[in-house]
Amino acid sequence: MDILIVGVGGQGTLLASRVLGKYALEQGFDVKLSEVHGMAQRGGSVMTYVRIGQKIASPIIDEGGADLVLAFEKLEALRYAHYLKAGGKMLYSTQEIMPMPVVTGAAEYPQGIEAVLGGTPVDALSLALQAGNAKAANSVMLGALCKLMNFDRAAFEAALLSNIPQKTVEMNQAAFALGYAAV
Repeated sequence: MDILIVGVGGQGTLLASRVLGKYALEQGFDVKLSEVHGMAQRGGSVMTYVRIGQKIASPIIDEGGADLVLAFEKLEALRYAHYLKAGGKMLYSTQEIMPMPVVTGAAEYPQGIEAVLGGTPVDALSLALQAGNAKAANSVMLGALCKLMNFDRAAFEAALLSNIPQKTVEMNQAAFALGYAAV
């Protein structure tokens, strides 16, 4: 299974890749991860490849080769949709984070993205706020991913909880459950 995780710096895409990797390893699979940060510290794109299988040689996913694109921001979903293979799944947050050209007025945020993407949209930001903190949007998306891909819920949630600070467990559990129920 080839999963491309995309978002904007600070959204928790790298945490998501670690959770997926831990879950897959605990299920007995070989896993390879590769992260591309770009200008992530300045709100730029972040892209992570997660490849899961019996024997994985390379961590890179070719364009048109992803079984799933997991996007933490709507424009990032559109930007990387060409990585999705025919019959693959698109799971994305409806959150809109304005890139610098939009902030400065040099460009407009594209309209109609959801109609182009199809797939499964999740209002991760609203659900995260419902769970207690906007930063839990990544846990919302992981809950949605778990349900969409029919992963073992208890094992996947345990992989998440083992990768976060103890003081945030309750909030992230709530966010995960809300994401799971949203799909």
